[in-house]
Amino acid sequence: MSRTFLATLHFDGTGFVGWQRQAAGRSVQAEFERVLDRLFSRRTVTHAAGRTDAGVHAEGLGVSFPAPERWAADALHRALNALLPRDCWVASVHLMQSGFHARKSAISRRYRYDIGTDPASASPFRRPFEWALGRPLDLASLRAAATLLQGQHDFQAFAAKGEPKPHYRCRVEVARWVERPWSRGVSFHVEADRFLHHMVRMLVGTMVDVGLNRRPLSDIDMLLGSGDNQRTSPPAPAHGLYFVRASYPLELFEGESESSRPPESERPNSGERREESGSDEGNARRQAGFAATRDREARHA
Repeated sequence: MSRTFLATLHFDGTGFVGWQRQAAGRSVQAEFERVLDRLFSRRTVTHAAGRTDAGVHAEGLGVSFPAPERWAADALHRALNALLPRDCWVASVHLMQSGFHARKSAISRRYRYDIGTDPASASPFRRPFEWALGRPLDLASLRAAATLLQGQHDFQAFAAKGEPKPHYRCRVEVARWVERPWSRGVSFHVEADRFLHHMVRMLVGTMVDVGLNRRPLSDIDMLLGSGDNQRTSPPAPAHGLYFVRASYPLELFEGESESSRPPESERPNSGERREESGSDEGNARRQAGFAATRDREARHA
């Protein structure tokens, strides 16, 4: 017999080809499964809330996996962190209801993109973890562009070409630019029910061109209506992007006791919920969701 667990994974994406196991190159999935295979003495397949590209980082990627019934969440948490490589770290492990799937069970996902607009962004201690743009951006233009993204749209113009999809619609619940502390630049926060391949990076690349006065604000609406990515700006560099969290309904967490639920630090902040959505339905959904590492996001904002 086995039980399903959810691990909230942080990783530095610099040395990885992305989450998904590849024919060549080091993947996060391969490293995570290697540890589970060692712990359980059997082949174990994992599922992540999203498939990050090479160089993309994570501060709260949900990863689901089966474990033998004898394992408890706290023991798994300790064992994973003892055996994972130093560029990976598990923030928490939770026992989940049968049938839980980190990708299919998610009701939303959130990403953050960091841009350094100051000269010090070129520092080797910052460059691998943000887009070292090194020039000022018009924050008002960025915010106006982000407002146009909210709601449900066809984002085909902001997706990499690949296998045709049934549709390219995504519902964006949060899209906002904020200033980072100590005049280090800006961050883009975006949350949606689903994301297309390269979608966040292509959105950021296009909005940065708006913020640099390279293209008009009206191009955002034009691209949303075009369905063609040939007129979209080049995607922003991968190393500025972070998978922040996936949100899940609380009823999918096994057990009724408060100790079996995610701690308050891993749930949505009520003040931010009120700011980001005026609808009671949207607030209720986020309140019911599992939010990984909210306190780390606040420090980066």
